[in-house]
Amino acid sequence: MSADTLATVKPAVELEGITKRFPGVIANHDIRITVEPGTVHAIVGENGAGKSTLMKILYGMQKPDEGTIKINGAEVSFRTPSDAIAAGIGMVHQHFMLADNLTVVENIVLGTRGGRDTASARARIAALAESHGLRVDPGKLVEDLGVGDRQRVEILKVLYRGARILILDEPTAVLVPQEVEELFQNLRELKADGLTVIFISHKLDEVLDIADAITVIRRGTTVASVNPADVTARQLAELMVGSELPTPETRESTVTDRVAFKVSHLTMEAEDHRPVPKGVEISTYVDKLREEGKRLLLDDVSFEIHEGEILGIAGVEGNGQSELIETIMGIRPAHGVIELGEHDISDWSTLRRRESGIGYIPEDRHRQGLLLEASLWENRVLGHQTRKPARSGIWINRRASKADTARIVKDYDVRTPSVETLALALSGGNQQKLIVGREMSGEPKFLIAAHPTRGVDVGAQAAIWDHLREARAAGLAVLLISADLDELIGLSDTLRVIYRGRLVAALDPSDITPERLGGYMTGAIADNEET
Repeated sequence: MSADTLATVKPAVELEGITKRFPGVIANHDIRITVEPGTVHAIVGENGAGKSTLMKILYGMQKPDEGTIKINGAEVSFRTPSDAIAAGIGMVHQHFMLADNLTVVENIVLGTRGGRDTASARARIAALAESHGLRVDPGKLVEDLGVGDRQRVEILKVLYRGARILILDEPTAVLVPQEVEELFQNLRELKADGLTVIFISHKLDEVLDIADAITVIRRGTTVASVNPADVTARQLAELMVGSELPTPETRESTVTDRVAFKVSHLTMEAEDHRPVPKGVEISTYVDKLREEGKRLLLDDVSFEIHEGEILGIAGVEGNGQSELIETIMGIRPAHGVIELGEHDISDWSTLRRRESGIGYIPEDRHRQGLLLEASLWENRVLGHQTRKPARSGIWINRRASKADTARIVKDYDVRTPSVETLALALSGGNQQKLIVGREMSGEPKFLIAAHPTRGVDVGAQAAIWDHLREARAAGLAVLLISADLDELIGLSDTLRVIYRGRLVAALDPSDITPERLGGYMTGAIADNEET
């Protein structure tokens, strides 16, 4: 390309002076970003820095109060996402927006003009998949796809709608290392085809691997634009939050010989739950289900966790983690035995399990952990409404609940103007710290921590790791489920791998790499000589 040609090429995206205010909060202030065409441009910053608001503005979900947006040199004003799509912008959200009961093709054409699973639609999708290296079976049901394939479907959805500028929000949050590398190869092919990618992530090593340029946002404004070749992950972290990149490394062992929590032979059919016939051993019944070819969501799962121990469970999402959590919490029935201390709690209600000392940091804070339209103190009460300080006789003790919420805000560094603030006004990291503080309250005996730092910045991540380590040292038993392999390896005393509903490996965290762990998770390594 000649110098004259380069001079005429307009930036794919120009954001000039973007400012967005909400009541009591300035989310964005004088944001200035230039994204060159055919590049991967990363945007990094701590939770609450304004990244999400900025992307919502670029995608037409919100209007800026000040500033201008230019796409390929032309000034635009988006009223809705449809306007952004028409301008060639597509967004792949962190939480996939796919219908599990539809095929790949049906998901991709859903919502498009004349959208149907037609021969022409299939041909166009096949051509897009082939040309961009996004190979996936178009006739397969989405519920049968792995996480990596689902993400490729999401990218194909926006390409099918004509996107030439892709916004990827935390695209590697749930991927194992092998899937991350596949995604990055897909992004390199998209870039080679002239597409532009805006890449939002908290994983700084990955940002440095894939990005051509990086913009750092802190407290609502741009503070640096850097070349990935000129910075390290630690330097990026310092630009983001003014501190070094934390590590999840756990110090000396605190594991005792006292079993705090135990499950034995947990088994769940994909079809309707039926009780084990009287007089039949669970293991015998499970063998019979396998012989009949029944699909098992949980397949004879057994483990125990001691006081002062963090047991990490690694697995590609969709391999039984959610079912395991729901069974332990009493939300879904399963065969087998669940014990808390010396008590068999298999038949207990979810409320009784909570009251007896089970804490729960859910995998999706918005769907399972918070009432977004409620205040922080009301969210403090959730799941604890029958216990002090929330309960006073038959009523909720508002004064005590607010005082304890103020304690959580202070102890867990939840950045909020007031305990009366609505949960939706907090950044994701601050929402997560509130949930962790709530679940650590009341002296739990056993804690389920499902993806405790998903989507939070390095500062909030370090704080949550510290709280888990302190609780472990005080004797808490923790079941840690995470897609962050460094987190699993660093925090866990013991590691188990779940694959297709079965625990297939028992590993020593001190002697495993993320790459090798990913091999067990995907089934690439089948034999476990360490078990």
